[in-house]
Amino acid sequence: MQAVRHGLSNAKIARLRGISLDAVKFHVANAIAKLGLDNRQALRNWRGIPKLSALNREGNTMNAPVTLGTLGQISRSVLDIKRAEEWYGKVLGLPHLYTFGRLAFFDCGGTRLYLQENDAPTAESVLYFKVNDIQSAYAQLRARDVEFIGAPHMIHKHADGVEEWLAIFKDPEGRPLGLIAQAKPG
Repeated sequence: MQAVRHGLSNAKIARLRGISLDAVKFHVANAIAKLGLDNRQALRNWRGIPKLSALNREGNTMNAPVTLGTLGQISRSVLDIKRAEEWYGKVLGLPHLYTFGRLAFFDCGGTRLYLQENDAPTAESVLYFKVNDIQSAYAQLRARDVEFIGAPHMIHKHADGVEEWLAIFKDPEGRPLGLIAQAKPG
């Protein structure tokens, strides 16, 4: 559907996706029907809201301030999906959700980690994993041969005495990851 929205022909989409022209025609027709649109041009210009959606009704505006919720997924590219699966699952102990080809998904305490194999990983943000006991997590991961850049250290102390702790370590491709923890005065 996005390829149609970018103005690509059915033949170009078929070549790019490595599927038959008939398959593209079927999927485009299916998208048009499911969205309740009139034709391919309507699909190309579709703003993302189905005709019968409540967002199309009078009184609903798209001008309300954006309020972001909790983080739902983190995307990260890797050079070798099998190696990444082993490391994130076995070494870090993240629950493996599923793998599909060059994609693997893990659960990070309710936030999904999405790994995608690419020939050249893209620049990305550091992932920070919350832990209850940063010293114990540091010791356990070091015992699994995880390379830390430095030992856990306090990075901030709040006015109420709560301390923020951080330890940075590397994944198999040398990119940084972090452990974070809060220590409350007791």
